[in-house]
Amino acid sequence: MLSQLRPAVVMVALFTLLLGVAYPLGITGLAQGLFPAQANGSLIRDADGNIRGSALIGQGFTEARYLHPRPSAAGDGYDASASSGSNLGPLNTDLADRIRTAVAEQRGETGDKPIPADAVTTSASGLDPDVSPAYARLQADRVARARGVPVPEVQAVIDANTHGALLGFIGQPTVNVLLTNRALDQRFPAG
Repeated sequence: MLSQLRPAVVMVALFTLLLGVAYPLGITGLAQGLFPAQANGSLIRDADGNIRGSALIGQGFTEARYLHPRPSAAGDGYDASASSGSNLGPLNTDLADRIRTAVAEQRGETGDKPIPADAVTTSASGLDPDVSPAYARLQADRVARARGVPVPEVQAVIDANTHGALLGFIGQPTVNVLLTNRALDQRFPAG
């Protein structure tokens, strides 16, 4: 029995060291060396070095002078500990009511302009940091009015922060809300 137990214990110890210690340390070191910003959460810092957010996690901007993100179904909104979709099906009356309310709010703000789907629907995680260029442009009038600047200047900032599809064909173009709002603050400081 000891002859069978010894190799089993040795293998458990070996694979624990190899896969539980060496491999994670190696991958962490590789990630820190090759992709330090991404490995550390793509944190966005202000001029003083204070963390203002992450380019990977949505935040709830509500002031008129900022682009607003997609609606969030995560907890009380953008709560990473409650990240999940609503799991409501397309025939669910709660979902239909929520979308109808969101459409009415958008209509009140933008009139009869076409409303992109991401303006009234939540993402799968509830933490999506990006909006479509169409939704960002839909908000340009409100942002320009609140900042007291011409609409084309706000649209120029949005266009400068629009990222195309990955490798030119994977996914759709997006606008990162946090990065665009920071660019708006830099270009048109409050004051």
